[in-house]
Amino acid sequence: MHQPHPHRPVIPPVPEGVTRPLWSVMIPTYNCAEYLRQTLASVLAQDLGPKVMQITIVDDCSTQDDPAAVVEELGRGRVEFYRQPKNVGATKNFQTCLELARGKLIHQLHGDDYVHDGFYQKMQKAFSDYPEIGAAFCRNIFIDEHGNLQHYSDLELPESGVLPGKWLEQIVGVCRIQTPAIVVRREVYEKLGGFDHRFSLGGEDWEMWVRIAANYPMWYEVEPLAVYRLHSQSLTRRNVVNGVYIEQLYKAITVFQSYLPKTFPSKILKQAKRNCAFFALETADKLLAKGDIPKALSQIHTALRYSRSFRVIRSAARIILLYRTLWLLRTAVEMMLKINKFLRNLR
Repeated sequence: MHQPHPHRPVIPPVPEGVTRPLWSVMIPTYNCAEYLRQTLASVLAQDLGPKVMQITIVDDCSTQDDPAAVVEELGRGRVEFYRQPKNVGATKNFQTCLELARGKLIHQLHGDDYVHDGFYQKMQKAFSDYPEIGAAFCRNIFIDEHGNLQHYSDLELPESGVLPGKWLEQIVGVCRIQTPAIVVRREVYEKLGGFDHRFSLGGEDWEMWVRIAANYPMWYEVEPLAVYRLHSQSLTRRNVVNGVYIEQLYKAITVFQSYLPKTFPSKILKQAKRNCAFFALETADKLLAKGDIPKALSQIHTALRYSRSFRVIRSAARIILLYRTLWLLRTAVEMMLKINKFLRNLR
């Protein structure tokens, strides 16, 4: 047992005598049964059998649907189901997934995402061919809530293979891995601990992938075999608007600094903070377009707290100038309407 960390839950080893499959496909859910059918079907289509693959749904006490009914309908006794006795939140539900996983390789597949055929075969081959890697991930596809293609994640390598050591700098700069695209050895979680409970929503996955990349080689599959669903009305999107999500990302950067090598370039951490600031400014731009000026100004304030680089200040000034222009136009229109009303009353 490794020394416990004050903010990382311990992932105990699987008890002796417990039959261990190679795979644990752990599917955390919360009020997403409408998508769970596609998620579960994508796994069952690649099912390697109960001796090789554990498939478990871990529900965070859903209140708006019945994931157990979906499991019964599609799983037909093949799929395990665990329901939290009360809602514990996303990060703690992820923790339960890791604790319940018995397999040597853990794939945490969110209940509204899915994988394409070949995902488990190619990931398994990577771990077999490169026993030194701690994790493997693939390029992923982004879709909207209706299943429409949005875009693909950036290519990390021209061909599949083990990522170079310099790649750590890239993932510290910005999160480059979506959870459904990555598979991690269980022994890695046992050594490094679970998801940091200082994060409530956002940042916990980025921090985990950086932690793994700082301690183990990682393998990359160029074929896009995982699908990540973007929701326009999701809790994450709402937390982006109110600034909580961006604050969590910034917190992740401060956590990185506690365990990255002392030789790690400080300019990369500054770049990560700038990226957070630009994320806030991008959100401010969208809020301004919708006329939500107070929240837009709050995002600008957040951006300037995170970075005072010339580019950030210039972008913030452009948005503020646009805001002032819109305010003047709105004021002018309101004044013209009042004048027209006054002139009509004189007639």
